[in-house]
Amino acid sequence: MIKIAQKLKDKLWWMIISVDYDYSRISVADHELNGETLTLWLEDKHDFKNSLEECLQVDLKTKQFATVIRAEGLNSYEGTKMHPKKNFIYKTRIEINEPIRWYQEDASLTEQQWAREAVVKTILTQLVENEVAEEKIR
Repeated sequence: MIKIAQKLKDKLWWMIISVDYDYSRISVADHELNGETLTLWLEDKHDFKNSLEECLQVDLKTKQFATVIRAEGLNSYEGTKMHPKKNFIYKTRIEINEPIRWYQEDASLTEQQWAREAVVKTILTQLVENEVAEEKIR
């Protein structure tokens, strides 16, 4: 689960409403990954902005980004391994590299884009699901 500050939740809801609940209209205008933070600038595909200051800035800890990459299986593939002692073959996920190292060193530009889009999808899904859960409690 990704921690989202209330102020950011409010801005994300405003964006969701502005795209008429069509999440496919929300795109990553730009991104930046430094040691501790992944920054995404989000915009409406039907209303492109002239500068990043006009976009919605979302900052995530790299640890949360890594969690999404691992959960989506982006840094691994399904393969077979042989058990070292019992000599039987089994299917498993084989990790290519640690999530952030995979993103920076191994992932193609397309795979990097998929990872960023997976983060946006995860955030929006979590936001909507939490709102529905809170409504049921009330």
